[in-house]
Amino acid sequence: MAEISAWPTELRLAKDRRTLTVTFGGNEGFALPAEYLRVKSPSAEVQGHSPNERKTVGGKKEVAILEVHPIGNYAVRLVFDDLHSTGIYSWEYLHTLGEHHAQYWQDYLDDLAGKGLAR
Repeated sequence: MAEISAWPTELRLAKDRRTLTVTFGGNEGFALPAEYLRVKSPSAEVQGHSPNERKTVGGKKEVAILEVHPIGNYAVRLVFDDLHSTGIYSWEYLHTLGEHHAQYWQDYLDDLAGKGLAR
């Protein structure tokens, strides 16, 4: 995980509920699509309990975020409209997802294609 020096200064869910913008200190911000957040959920349901248990989640192109719940002062729990709600997104994990968005997204698309799954 990336080492971050500041807590998020803002979390903003877009009106269409398809993008969560996370701004960190120093005006570093990331617009994270709901689909990306859903398929990269840190939950055991998606990540498994070891790397070989990780699932490739398809069919989430139109997913939206229904709710954003703070978890202490270190994370948020997102509730998606497909009712997935078990992922706890730490500030570090959100920062990592933002920093590596292009690569992680391409890896996901390649994984989908390799498994014959659709977004």
